[in-house]
Amino acid sequence: QVQLVESGGGLVPAGSSLTLSCTASGSIFSIAAVGWYRQAPGKQRELVAFATSGGTTNYADSVKGRFTISRDNAKNTVFLQMNSLKPEDTAVHYCYASIRTASSASLRDYWGQGTQVTVSS
Repeated sequence: QVQLVESGGGLVPAGSSLTLSCTASGSIFSIAAVGWYRQAPGKQRELVAFATSGGTTNYADSVKGRFTISRDNAKNTVFLQMNSLKPEDTAVHYCYASIRTASSASLRDYWGQGTQVTVSS
């Protein structure tokens, strides 16, 4: 069984910074891609950022230059550093990871429970 647990959300004023963390635990053999999605009320879930195991990263246009995704492979943890936050960044943020477990040769996507980020104007 694999679990992803997120932390770091909160209520902050515009212009602030937050760092989200997501740690995977369980019978993990390897982790391929990791990333963050977000979903605002009444909107579809959208990709914010992802990082491959090889170090390639990609970002939504709306967060380029403000957000940075990073990973600590030794700790099975992925981070999202969010700077210059705007009210439109308000959403539930979800992490995901493509994981190969000790009992399966196939990659499977796992999701965190979500953490609320609210940016006041």
